[in-house]
Amino acid sequence: MRIHPLITKSDELKALVGRLSEHPFIAVDTEFMRENTYWPDLCLIQVASTDEAAAIDPKAEGIDLKPLLDLFVKNEEVLKIFHAGGQDLEIIHNLTGKVPHPLFDTQIAAMALGHGEQIGYSNLIESLLGHSLDKGARFTDWGRRPLDKRQIDYAIADVTHLATVFPRMVEKLKKTGRGAWLDEEMERLADPSSFAFPPEDAWKRLKLPSRNATILGRLKALAGWRETEARQKNLPRGRIIKDDTLNEIVLHPPKTQDDLGRIRGLSSGWKTNDIGARLMGAIQGAKPLGPDEMPDREPRRPGLTKDAALVSDLLKLLLKIRSKETGVAAKLIARSDDLEALAAGVRKNLKILSGWRFEQFGKDALDLVEGRLAFGIESGRLKMNRVVAKETVDA
Repeated sequence: MRIHPLITKSDELKALVGRLSEHPFIAVDTEFMRENTYWPDLCLIQVASTDEAAAIDPKAEGIDLKPLLDLFVKNEEVLKIFHAGGQDLEIIHNLTGKVPHPLFDTQIAAMALGHGEQIGYSNLIESLLGHSLDKGARFTDWGRRPLDKRQIDYAIADVTHLATVFPRMVEKLKKTGRGAWLDEEMERLADPSSFAFPPEDAWKRLKLPSRNATILGRLKALAGWRETEARQKNLPRGRIIKDDTLNEIVLHPPKTQDDLGRIRGLSSGWKTNDIGARLMGAIQGAKPLGPDEMPDREPRRPGLTKDAALVSDLLKLLLKIRSKETGVAAKLIARSDDLEALAAGVRKNLKILSGWRFEQFGKDALDLVEGRLAFGIESGRLKMNRVVAKETVDA
């Protein structure tokens, strides 16, 4: 595989993209910093085909990333390969408003191939290729320039190995018949709505301090205000105001801006500065939540009786057994919410009752819940037994 020097020129990048576009798949990775910013600071983009690999410097003066970004989000003929690509996808969505498609995430695929849940990249490479990766540049400051050769080599290695393991994983998926299992997961990952996050919805990610409509309306207003401030200043939310302080203000709102100086977590400057004035404006403009906005009192699933809770525990045990037998991560097969819903009597709109999940787990789960399957002990080992219905005899 040909390894290019760091690409810093638009014409070099355009030529690379032209060649990559001829391949059925490319491996993609990014390096970024976000400790001190709201938006991730993109510092490096790495790409590889089976023939060549390169790192692109997005901070290089005058470089035009559009051809590369178009390859990611507009070219439907090239499959984009990531490993645990959530943050990489977020960065690309921030730049383009779109998510790469079609895409394949090797961490998710590894769940279907017996590598457990959320296997790290280095562990996956060691498992499939038999050698360990250099982790020396793992915590480097990718924002500093110039980048040295070791940093660039470290970054490019991620995509060269990814381009090597992907075909092997595909072959294993074909042999086990599990490739189609992942289609739904990959489409979910590529859903742009996962990355479109309006400020007015920021309150939904916070712990609710109350169920009072007035207090929740204030929470919505202040969480949205903080989100907007963080984005405009490109600072982490906690640098604007911490969650605990935000909740304190929501529960006990100051009457005047001068009162802000007495709130723990805020400096005395908030009494007179512009951000303090904007905070007071958000408080004063807050309106109670309407009935249609109020959060559910319970999660969106039926409550569990004591007996149903026991059945849910049995389903979790069955899931653990099936996961071990099939070598598929339990998290990929079923979620706790689905198990609890099944135990509580729900039979519609459950993923485990359709498709491959039903064949691998849902069928037995349903039989267990409805009394056609039972746990037993044989020779000291846990075993599943089919329950034979007793025939009734007329007297």
